[in-house]
Amino acid sequence: MSLEDYRQQPKVFAAFALPTLVWLLLFFVTPLTIIWLYSFGENVSLVNIETTWTLDNYVRIFQPEIMVLLWRSLWIAGIATVICLAIAYPIALVIATAREDKKPWLLLLIMLPFWTNLLIRTYALLNILGTRGRLNQALEWLWGVANTAVNRIGLGGMQLLGENFTPLKMLGTPSGVIFGIVYVSLPFAILPIYSSLERLDRSYLEASLDLGAGQWKTFRYVLLPMTMTGVVTAAIITFIPALGQFITPDLLGRGQVDMIANVIERQFKRANDWPFGSALSLFLLYITFVLLAVRSFYDSRRSH
Repeated sequence: MSLEDYRQQPKVFAAFALPTLVWLLLFFVTPLTIIWLYSFGENVSLVNIETTWTLDNYVRIFQPEIMVLLWRSLWIAGIATVICLAIAYPIALVIATAREDKKPWLLLLIMLPFWTNLLIRTYALLNILGTRGRLNQALEWLWGVANTAVNRIGLGGMQLLGENFTPLKMLGTPSGVIFGIVYVSLPFAILPIYSSLERLDRSYLEASLDLGAGQWKTFRYVLLPMTMTGVVTAAIITFIPALGQFITPDLLGRGQVDMIANVIERQFKRANDWPFGSALSLFLLYITFVLLAVRSFYDSRRSH
């Protein structure tokens, strides 16, 4: 049965669509509407919120301390997205050009992290990025090997490399939070780019190379523009969740690198200021809508 057949039988279409519509109405539209009403409300007691249609909660977003946190969230999410794209494109290209019998296994390796809970993966990073974690142990071992090699050459390893190895500080720093977000978000960046590369007509690449363009020019002027839709999609679905991260900055930031989602979480749990937390949540949602509108505009421009 084709899509046209469903259109000609609206009752059949409604029978299939009704469960989904009910689910979305109950568990998406209704909670979002409640949060929207809360964002225009005030606390009248510890447990009661009255919708007074005030804009004070939205005005509070533009306080300097909130704007600093929002700016920090934007640039951390932006840097993490750029790093994800820089890593994801070569990986996606390798998978797309691999042998057909190898692709399922390579894709399986990309999707394996989804089989483990995000919280467990983030706790694993604590063991890796800590001052005495696996990363610093590996760096200390490399420092010892380099120091021994320099001493054998007779250059004076301690003078060149320093007396003692200084552990790399990652936890409680923006670098550690960015590392964690990249680790969590990388599969979301790889899959859309891979999908775009997989659908690519490779005869254009062959024509470019046959006409004398080198590898770099073919990538810059043929491959990248033709797969830009996948890159934009990867950027959006990486940036939006990264902007709303709160587990990663909470655990890896050690309370020193808060993002806007951490403030929202505290409004609902500790400060008991649900109206302000709702306004902040919806403000992030508005940013998401703007990004999706930009992507829609970009797609419409490309289609014309």
